[in-house]
Amino acid sequence: MTPTDRSVPPWTRVVAPADARSRDTVDPTPRRVVTWVAVVAVVVIVAVIVAALVAARRLAETESVRDAADRADRIADVLVQPELTDALLAGDQGATAAVDAVVRDHVLSDSIVRVKIWDADGRIVWSDEPRLVGQRFGLADDELEALRGSGVDAEVSDLEAPENAYERGEGKLLETYRSVLTAEGTPLLFEVYFRYDEVLQRSGQLWQGFAGIAVGSVVVVLALLAPVLWRLLTALRSARVQREALLTRALEASADERRRIAGTLHDGVVQDLVATSLALSAEGAAARRRGDAGTADGLDTVAGSVRSGIGGLRTLLVDIYPPNLERAGLASALDDLATATRARGVATTVTTTGDPRLDPDAERLVHRVVQECLVNVVKHAGASAATVTVEAATASAGTPTAGRPSGQAGPRRVVVTVSDDGRGFDPATVDHAPHGHFGLRLVTDAVRDAGAALDLATSPGHGTRWRLTVAAS
Repeated sequence: MTPTDRSVPPWTRVVAPADARSRDTVDPTPRRVVTWVAVVAVVVIVAVIVAALVAARRLAETESVRDAADRADRIADVLVQPELTDALLAGDQGATAAVDAVVRDHVLSDSIVRVKIWDADGRIVWSDEPRLVGQRFGLADDELEALRGSGVDAEVSDLEAPENAYERGEGKLLETYRSVLTAEGTPLLFEVYFRYDEVLQRSGQLWQGFAGIAVGSVVVVLALLAPVLWRLLTALRSARVQREALLTRALEASADERRRIAGTLHDGVVQDLVATSLALSAEGAAARRRGDAGTADGLDTVAGSVRSGIGGLRTLLVDIYPPNLERAGLASALDDLATATRARGVATTVTTTGDPRLDPDAERLVHRVVQECLVNVVKHAGASAATVTVEAATASAGTPTAGRPSGQAGPRRVVVTVSDDGRGFDPATVDHAPHGHFGLRLVTDAVRDAGAALDLATSPGHGTRWRLTVAAS
């Protein structure tokens, strides 16, 4: 029974073509680097503008509150306090008219929308809004502190408070309050409401200054970094070229060294062993002619052992350096691998269909994958037979793929399958291969680097199938 006759589990994708490692993931191109720098610069500039806007708003509010407190303090000292008398508390028309004239003529303006004067009991004794006069509201702790003469206090108005019912249509406001004294020395609370528009105007001015300086600084830094970035990119390209050249030299040196070792073994030790085998056979034949059968049998046994060693060395030579891959092509090299596997006790066949034309890199990949699979068949599978099939195929015309609509024939490809009738294994162990299966990890890495596809069908007791799919040349 051949390996392909056995019932095996369905295919599992081990390496997909999309898993191919891109050089850009390791060495970014100048275009990508410049794009990233531009994106980062835009993000930084936007962040700076937003931060400048927030800082400007806070600073403008702080300055506007302080300015409002200073203005309210001067208005109270210069204009309002000299007109206050205890008669205002009793609602005297003359006292009310005096305060009313000063406030309406000299205090109320486009920036000041409301004035209130409170007594210690929380009663509004005067306001430019007549409906508030006589109403009583509780004074907050900070207002009581200001009434006791702690200085000028200012804050953003809470227009939801009951005493601010008539200011809600004026938009956002700043309110300031401080203590004032009547002519008789009675303390009152003087409160002034300023429009918030000044805060917005001031914040706009500050924001323009902050943003201009910050954005200008970022632009200058980027301009100064541009030559450095260009030098780094140039050095990166140079390092990549040197690394690739070193890798190529290392691969060439490795191939040369393998070729040298194989040549030395073939021309030296193997030839000496062949000569020794022939000499032993000749001596055995001579001993047999002399009638010394015991000596002849011993010499024949030793000659057989030497010939067996020669076969093992030649198999090792094929593993070290497959000369037919460069000289006679992939088919001959695969036949050599099959021969070496058969020499280790596993009946192995190679079948090729179609015209599997591959470029040299793809041929080396196929040879490496087949070699590793057959090595595993011998070492781990416990198989009695293995099959290698190489098939040139075309993607199905009815199967849509990326960049190709359904109904169009896909690109030519070569499918290589290695099957055995061994014990199989759990496919989940491929990603966590034990030390003895380190070669599998190397194979999957090589397939991934080449942008090829690798599939696996196996389970314990049902043999193993590996399928490599590469693009044909």
